[in-house]
Amino acid sequence: MSKIIASAAIRGAHKYVEKAKEKLNRLIEDKGPDYKVAYPNTAYYLPLIYAILGLKVENLEGMREALKEAKNLLPAPPSEKLWLPYLGNALDAGIATLIAEEIIEALKYARGEKPEGIWLGFTDDAILRTQGIKLVDGRMPGCAACVGALPTNEEA
Repeated sequence: MSKIIASAAIRGAHKYVEKAKEKLNRLIEDKGPDYKVAYPNTAYYLPLIYAILGLKVENLEGMREALKEAKNLLPAPPSEKLWLPYLGNALDAGIATLIAEEIIEALKYARGEKPEGIWLGFTDDAILRTQGIKLVDGRMPGCAACVGALPTNEEA
């Protein structure tokens, strides 16, 4: 992986984690740490954080815990003079970014903000199940991405 790309990913992760921290702290000041947070119509708390960390985020304090985990994943930005392998650090930074972004998005719902522009908002469980069935039974076209070379043309 290119040092330029890895460095940019790591620097970006630091920015998103800091942005999530600022927004979270502001809402905790306004509402308190026990203020409930959730996406609408889902049984999976904040689903990405639940899937990655196993944390059942139900309130702002739970978000704070998830953000601590994201912060622990953040590597130091790569040095300008010393070249090291960056893939592991870049992947950790990517996970930290995903956690921070889910917190930022869920905070919008906690503040009562509505999706705007082309963003339709969180995809709830019922819609996800409906769309998933369409992908499986062929009513909705989909694609599969293969990472790396496949052994044969037939498998590709």
